[in-house]
Amino acid sequence: MIKIAPSLLASDFSNLREEVATISNADMLHLDVMDGHFVPNMSFGAQLIKAIRKYSDLIFDVHLMISHPIKYLDDFAKAGADIITFHVECEDNIKEVINKIKSHNIKCGIVLSPDTDVEASKEYIDDVDMVLLMSVYPGFGGQKFMPSTLDKVRKLKELIGDRDVLIEIDGGISEENIHLVKEAGVDVAVAGTSVFGKENREKAIEDLKK
Repeated sequence: MIKIAPSLLASDFSNLREEVATISNADMLHLDVMDGHFVPNMSFGAQLIKAIRKYSDLIFDVHLMISHPIKYLDDFAKAGADIITFHVECEDNIKEVINKIKSHNIKCGIVLSPDTDVEASKEYIDDVDMVLLMSVYPGFGGQKFMPSTLDKVRKLKELIGDRDVLIEIDGGISEENIHLVKEAGVDVAVAGTSVFGKENREKAIEDLKK
């Protein structure tokens, strides 16, 4: 069964403790960190993640959309991240960032934006636990799913082979297309408004899993 990772970015930020409580049947909590430089938007940082960590037992899946992730890895690890993913398009040395994340004994993943070829992940596949494919352009929630991402999923699946590496997808996931990403080979689907935009979040998560 596909794993569901609701995106906190789509929640009510004035009521985060209660918002997190409404998704207890999710598999992960996806946390989008944006610096206003790598993407033209800003979200939140390690302090907010630390503040909500004590209210949730979910796996904290921290997605860094920042130009220099290596500067902030210590902060996010201390805040309670279980998985840290970062973009191969960032300005830091990819291997150094991977090693720094692993030094905290937490899981590591790389992220590919829509215009980045799957081949860009090839040299890092043996070093990571997850590859996240963006199915929208990073920076803003509520965008429509890009069907071309499905071909990238299939290519990535072939590239991974029998390695123990998860494929995650993020952007525009809904009940209408989640079966397509599952069939293509996705293990984890990030869902924003399709979970937090519903009145009954637990039912929304179950409907996506079905």
